[in-house]
Amino acid sequence: MDADDHLRPASLAAAELLRTPTVTNLPAAIPPPRQRFSWRRPLRILSLLVLLFSVAGTGYWWWIRSRPLVPVGFAFGNGRLEADEVDIDTKFAGRILKLNADEGDLVKAGQVVAVMDTRDLEAQLKQYQQQVQQDQQMLEQAEADQVSQEAVVKLARQEVARTSSLVPEGFATVELLDQQTQQLNSAIATLNADGAAIGAAQHALAAATHQVEFYAVEIADNQLFAPKDGPIEYRIANVGEVLAAGGKVFTMLDASYVYMDIYLPTAQAGRIRIGSEARIVLDAYPDRVIPARVVFVASQAQFTPKSVETKDERDKLMFRIRVRIDPARLEGHEAMVRTGLPGMGYVRTDPAAAWPPNLAPSPPPLSQ
Repeated sequence: MDADDHLRPASLAAAELLRTPTVTNLPAAIPPPRQRFSWRRPLRILSLLVLLFSVAGTGYWWWIRSRPLVPVGFAFGNGRLEADEVDIDTKFAGRILKLNADEGDLVKAGQVVAVMDTRDLEAQLKQYQQQVQQDQQMLEQAEADQVSQEAVVKLARQEVARTSSLVPEGFATVELLDQQTQQLNSAIATLNADGAAIGAAQHALAAATHQVEFYAVEIADNQLFAPKDGPIEYRIANVGEVLAAGGKVFTMLDASYVYMDIYLPTAQAGRIRIGSEARIVLDAYPDRVIPARVVFVASQAQFTPKSVETKDERDKLMFRIRVRIDPARLEGHEAMVRTGLPGMGYVRTDPAAAWPPNLAPSPPPLSQ
């Protein structure tokens, strides 16, 4: 046996070791963690949906409650409460001296709300007042002269008459009669001049008096008065500003003319007449029903304003209907008048139809 024979088993053993993988006590592979199902996200989505449906349902309920349905024989449309705006302007150019009102103030008809600077007009007024006094004195002097001259003329006529009776008897000369006749004619001419002077003085006095009245009226017109009862909406100018004739100082609301314009299609507008009964319900006061009457029905169809209807409705021609609140109902509540409040206007198209209970008029005032 040679040496190679002794080494062959060892070689074979090494080869077996190389061919067979070595098995060690390694730990088994850890499987990925099993994901657990969570209910949090579905619950959140479900809660959100429930909340959205609740809000939508509440809003729809409130919308239905604030806009009661009307039976057959009535028409309704949405609009905004409005009041006539009245501008308080200057009649003459001038500077604002004083403001007696401001935005939000309630003023009465005839109340002075602003005063213009009238110092130059007052100076002119004083000048013509003095001229009136002078012309009055001149007139009185002319009248006195006329009275005195009438006495002279009367005496001259008596002398002429007396001399005329004496000349035929030879107790007076013709020359004396001629002199007295000339004196009479001169006295009559002076009397006529005095009469003309009286006429001129009267005309001068009348002209000066007219100027006094003119400047007095102009000064009075520089006091700006409120023409209606109602609140001041805007103050446009301030003290010290110089305005041209017709310059705006205030804009006020006429509290006696409060209305709402609604737009109705032809089928409904054609059954509405001037004086038809109406109701107004404002979004701010859904429980208050304000009685009104139709005061205007448009004679021509027109597009409804974009602010009060949808695009589909803008494709239809509509008629403008104005419903006005009774001025007697607003009397004493001028401070509550405001504009821009949205709401609904309901009009009775059938005179025989009875108003539903939810549109029964509420007692004044409007804000309660």
